[in-house]
Amino acid sequence: MKLERTRNAARNVVFDGTMEIVNLLFPFVIRSVMLHYLGTEYLGLNGLFKSLLSFLNLAELGVGSAMVFSMYRPIAEDDTQTICSLLRLYRTLYRIIGLVIAAAGLLLLPVLRNLIKGDIPADMNLYILFLMNLGNTVLTYWLFAYKSSLLLAHQRRDVISKVTLAVRVTEYTLKILILIFTKNYYLYLAVQLVCQLAINILTAVCASRMYPQYVTGEKLPKEKTMEIFRRVRDLFTSKLSATIFDAADTVVISAFMGLTVLALYQNYYFIITALRMMLVVLLNACMAGVGNKLVMESREANYRDLEKISFLFLWILTVSSSMLLCLYQPFIRVWMGEDNLLAVGLVICFVVYYYSMGANKLINMFKDAAGIWRVDRWRPLTAALVNLGLNLLTVRRLGLYGVLLSSVVSIVFIQIPWLFHNLFKEVFPRENMGRYIRLFGGMTVLALISCGASWLVCSLFHLSVWPSLLINAAVSFTVPNLFLLAVYARKQVFRESLSQLKRSILHRDGNDGGPEQ
Repeated sequence: MKLERTRNAARNVVFDGTMEIVNLLFPFVIRSVMLHYLGTEYLGLNGLFKSLLSFLNLAELGVGSAMVFSMYRPIAEDDTQTICSLLRLYRTLYRIIGLVIAAAGLLLLPVLRNLIKGDIPADMNLYILFLMNLGNTVLTYWLFAYKSSLLLAHQRRDVISKVTLAVRVTEYTLKILILIFTKNYYLYLAVQLVCQLAINILTAVCASRMYPQYVTGEKLPKEKTMEIFRRVRDLFTSKLSATIFDAADTVVISAFMGLTVLALYQNYYFIITALRMMLVVLLNACMAGVGNKLVMESREANYRDLEKISFLFLWILTVSSSMLLCLYQPFIRVWMGEDNLLAVGLVICFVVYYYSMGANKLINMFKDAAGIWRVDRWRPLTAALVNLGLNLLTVRRLGLYGVLLSSVVSIVFIQIPWLFHNLFKEVFPRENMGRYIRLFGGMTVLALISCGASWLVCSLFHLSVWPSLLINAAVSFTVPNLFLLAVYARKQVFRESLSQLKRSILHRDGNDGGPEQ
């Protein structure tokens, strides 16, 4: 079957985007309420638990990505039997993964206190809190998690977003009420657990109703099972790298600098995470469509899609980086107060980290859609080890600067160049690599120039906080768009990308084929 790629991508952007806005606004309010009613240490503790569970989720090994990728061709060929067999394997693997995560979490209990420098909240049992968080993670694997692969492979993330949106709004509302009226952190975590279970169950129900022909079927042939296991093995290094970038920084700061410094760092990182998730929404909306097209169309046609998607994404990344640079400090001042501001130099480091991380995710999306995990397996592992090593070497002397710059160095000098090499060796025409690097590098240089120009213009205004937010927002949005238009308005990539964007908005694409079946 051919998927309605452009229509599905647009639909996914709308609902994923709405969900991420909710996931931005409500946690923002919750973080503020938690600071006011419980204190800074709870913010740090909450972030530490999240990072530790990210490490434990390494047990997932990338099974989800491997299974979704394995469904692309059977869906394109209407091979129902293979899809049903894949579902059976997916269910079995996730049950095993849940057990492994539970065992690993229990083994972590004896060293849990050593990962926190200084005091912890006196009225809380650290181990009970961790076990509640652990239970939340384990049960998500045991309850119908495998069903979501059907929706992802059919490019129907919007269904998952609708379910998640309804449950999360309920969850966040209850959490806020609990923090204000009871200040009971145990009850706060209990609500989180129940709502996660509700998301799993409701998503499974939706998948079963939309695709009733897909039920757990016969055992997958041994050769196909081994092929999936090889993909899982190769995906593990990517999973490890992502986990270190998202979690190791938090653990290092907690262990060497304490929960209070960690909370200040996470106030800034929270904003980056929110913006990054909006970017991920755009990439995820394209993922299944790109994967389907890579299977069915020529390397040259897929390269043209690479250029257009990269151009539009880097444009968005440039504008959002400019706005982040100019709005960071006034926003934190309004949100958390003057005492919770970090140095301007750290703000610049956060913005550079954000841009490099976003650019890396763009290239990674094409790698994942193509499924070239085996060829790419050593890149994320090397980058992960470099990042961790630099973190440990620099945190004592440079503090937060060392933590942020370690990640930037690993992304810019290892991850992105290596990804370019692998993609143009395996997926896209090798002779087009230089052309793509010029586009990518040119837009990155322009991003640096336009961000610097926005910063200089904003520094000319000396206003109170709220007028400063408004003026900085207008300037930081306008300046990079003017720079980009001045350079690219007459270039072919701009015209082609704009045309593709118009077709996406109107839900028309000559390559979409017939309706979904």
